[in-house]
Amino acid sequence: MAIQINGNGTITGISVGGLPDGIVDTDMIAANAVATAKIADSAVTSAKASGLGGLTMVDQWRMYQDHGEANNHVLAYWEQNDSQFSNIGGSMTNNGYPNGVFTFPSTGIYKIDFFGSFKRAANQNLNAINLIIQGTTNDGSDGFPNLARGTAQMASAGDNQLTHVTCSAIFDVTNVSTHKVRVYLNAATHVRTEASSDHNKTAITFLKLGET
Repeated sequence: MAIQINGNGTITGISVGGLPDGIVDTDMIAANAVATAKIADSAVTSAKASGLGGLTMVDQWRMYQDHGEANNHVLAYWEQNDSQFSNIGGSMTNNGYPNGVFTFPSTGIYKIDFFGSFKRAANQNLNAINLIIQGTTNDGSDGFPNLARGTAQMASAGDNQLTHVTCSAIFDVTNVSTHKVRVYLNAATHVRTEASSDHNKTAITFLKLGET
């Protein structure tokens, strides 16, 4: 069929693939012209999928030194995990002892997971070990309100008893200068937080779920 330019501005007679390479560029494709139905399953490569969501930041820290036996204090001896681990995206920062405050690398919605191991040396009941993730939205000007709490206890069965506490929180970081978190220990009597510099005994993980 011969190529024909019609009076209404249309062109007929061009077969599929009949246009020379390069004749159609990005500017000639109408906005929203490529619909989902026209994209084959698994056709988008990981390079082209950048920015579509998913975890853009993962970081993990652990306590490398304990605080001795105590019952009310901020956990402060933190180091970034360096055992077969590499963070994704930016890294958290921690201002160290005695404040133990974590600062975020970028704004976003974060999931914070805490796991703590604890030892009681004295042979007596310890009816409550509370581990609390606390967060501030004004750099601590009004303190650090509680975001999440995990609780455990120990009976008086003998010395050197062990237990663990977990808790998790979602925190919306809209300003990295003012939105910060820390972990606070509140126990009925003194207890020792387990720590290690070569594996996780007490650790905290940060996952960025998306943009705020």
